[in-house]
Amino acid sequence: MSLVQTPEVRSQPRKTRFPREELVLLLVLAAVQFTSIVDFVIMMPLGPQYMRVFGITPEQFGHVVSAYGLSAGVAGFFAGLFLDRIDRKRALLWVYTGFAIGTFLCAVAPRYELLTLARAVAGAFGGVTGAVIMAIIGDVIPESRRGAAMGVVMSSFSLASVFGVPAGLTLANRFGWHAPFFMLAGLSLVILAAAAMTLPKMDRHVAGALRVEPWPFMRDLLSHPSHLVALSFMALLTFASFFINPYLSTFMVSNAGFRESDLSWMYLLGGVATIFTMNLIGRWADRSGKRPVFVVMALSSALPAVILTRLSVTPLAVSLSLTTFYMVCMSGRMVPAMAMLTSTVTSRFRGSFMSFNAAVQHLSAGVASDLAGRVLLSEKGTGRLLRFEWLGVASAVLTVVCVLVSLKLRPAAKVSSSESAALAATEGIEIM
Repeated sequence: MSLVQTPEVRSQPRKTRFPREELVLLLVLAAVQFTSIVDFVIMMPLGPQYMRVFGITPEQFGHVVSAYGLSAGVAGFFAGLFLDRIDRKRALLWVYTGFAIGTFLCAVAPRYELLTLARAVAGAFGGVTGAVIMAIIGDVIPESRRGAAMGVVMSSFSLASVFGVPAGLTLANRFGWHAPFFMLAGLSLVILAAAAMTLPKMDRHVAGALRVEPWPFMRDLLSHPSHLVALSFMALLTFASFFINPYLSTFMVSNAGFRESDLSWMYLLGGVATIFTMNLIGRWADRSGKRPVFVVMALSSALPAVILTRLSVTPLAVSLSLTTFYMVCMSGRMVPAMAMLTSTVTSRFRGSFMSFNAAVQHLSAGVASDLAGRVLLSEKGTGRLLRFEWLGVASAVLTVVCVLVSLKLRPAAKVSSSESAALAATEGIEIM
């Protein structure tokens, strides 16, 4: 059975059970995403350790986090010129190899400056890896199952919290902060081999892309009003998250009374909860509509963002309940958001668009992390983070703005159905 969608497949009744070929594909993509997410997320709970070991400030730690995002953004922009001109499988294997190398460089970095540089290398490839994954889902999985597919692949966020981050923290506490990156580099090589052996060739999109020069192609992509709205939507959503997420672990330790060992519980409980909720939310979005579900989850995430950033020393059970609810809402809003995003663009543009989207996400994450680091102050003597509540309010406001922007998102078929039909007829490109 071919993974390329046909009109007959798209006309079947809505269902969320995946054919075997789709399921294998999604599991491999989820494994790739898992390592990429752990590589990025592990930096945040290690924040207290980095600040202590390297003697750096919150602003300098923000530079380490933002190096990944800014590098990923720049790389994603240039990758967007070429991603739709090559087979999806080949693109994934190449960028994932670069990611594994970058992660190994993080493991052997001896100083703060070199670690920052290594994070930039890992980000350059890790960001593009995520874009290729989303493009593959958009090409292969029909819209009727796309929300559930996003739930499967994005469950890697939950698994990263349940297994990856606690395992990484345990290794870091026993063997030093280098150890988690050695673990990730080795695991990435195993998954790379599995992807090379199991993923099918995916090049149906190439025929039309090769007929267009990269720069005019990019101009067409970025001049489309629907694409610009979608990219703005994701930029705002990322800003809302990264005003808080990079510093949450440090805040919980320095302000809310956590011990560094308690951070494993925060990610474990949040991950266990989101393993179930992300898949349920994906199916809910397929059944009730992506936009209404996004609105509910986004507005639900604003409240814990404001509450968490104002905590003082709090009983552990209460703090963990709040962080778990926060993670459920924050991850839950991304499932319908990404499903809506992949529907705003046709297959002709999807690989490049998702690369540009990844670039926007990572640039936004880098800029937001850096800005948040400049806002925050570390109180002398106690190490408490000051002004974090400002960032909680800013995150909540941006979330409301995201909800308003989401009302402007339109599926590609509704935006330019005649144009898409013409392209499909003349170039043999499939309309998704």
